[in-house]
Amino acid sequence: MTRVFPFSAIVGQDEMKQAMVLTAIDPGIGGVLVFGDRGTGKSTAVRALAALLPSIDAVAGCPVNAASEAEIPDWAQVEDRAIVSKPTPVIDLPLGATEDRVVGALDIERALTRGEKAFEPGLLARANRGYLYIDEVNLLEDHIVDLLLDVAQSGENVVEREGLSIRHPARFVLVGSGNPEEGELRPQLLDRFGLSVEVASPNDIDLRVEVIRRRDAFENDHTAFMQHWDAEDSALRARILVARETLKTMKTDDAVLRDCAELCVTLGSDGLRGELTLLRTARALAAFEGADAVTRHHLRSIAASALRHRLRRDPLDEAGSTTRVTRVVEEVLA
Repeated sequence: MTRVFPFSAIVGQDEMKQAMVLTAIDPGIGGVLVFGDRGTGKSTAVRALAALLPSIDAVAGCPVNAASEAEIPDWAQVEDRAIVSKPTPVIDLPLGATEDRVVGALDIERALTRGEKAFEPGLLARANRGYLYIDEVNLLEDHIVDLLLDVAQSGENVVEREGLSIRHPARFVLVGSGNPEEGELRPQLLDRFGLSVEVASPNDIDLRVEVIRRRDAFENDHTAFMQHWDAEDSALRARILVARETLKTMKTDDAVLRDCAELCVTLGSDGLRGELTLLRTARALAAFEGADAVTRHHLRSIAASALRHRLRRDPLDEAGSTTRVTRVVEEVLA
């Protein structure tokens, strides 16, 4: 069995960990894009998140993780329809995956000769109500990107072949990681990520020493290491569950809505997705911190993650997107 490094034991990379926790509290934020150097813990964090996430209630044996019997697709052959608790799915989408493997495959011959909807579910079915993870997302083939855009927009996967049509729910949190030196992400897909995080190798010697120390303990003193950090992960999981409940009653004043709009207008972000993501993320952070209402503190904490990938390029401004967001946040929320 593959051993997973505990999420709470990851050293540094606080913005990345915060973004992943907030999407666990509110999946409607829209996913996380993590760009940075090799060896900075991107994949480790995603694997650790999978082990950290609270379980879901689903119909036993359902290929799309239906929450109730009424949600089971008509093509799915499910014998035992009991509701069971199962780990939140975190599905890898390999770069070389074929279209049929991603969306699923129809057995045309069987459908025509027997009149049955013979369908082999793909990765999107397995990821429903969970996470879909794409490493090196900026290298993903264009036709797969187009498929993901369609499904992310509708929350439903539709497979049509020879006049036959199969559909099933496909609502998932998209997590992508990559190295910016290997190419940029298509703007259409970039806009689908709720949050964007930049990670880098730490320059602080003490921080790097602590990374080495924990990794060494994980590999050579595994039992004792896991006993300590499993408790930390359990406490974090409990906080996520409490925050999900708190989110339902979170208050948001009109002044906060105005701040969201003013930040996005000043930055020149396109559309209204920036404001909506900014608000949802700030609400999730407020719930995680146990606050009763969203404040400017919460907006400041997540503004860069929610807005840095939505900026238009300004040839007259050599500052990076993070610097531009930080500068506007200081001006607007002074």
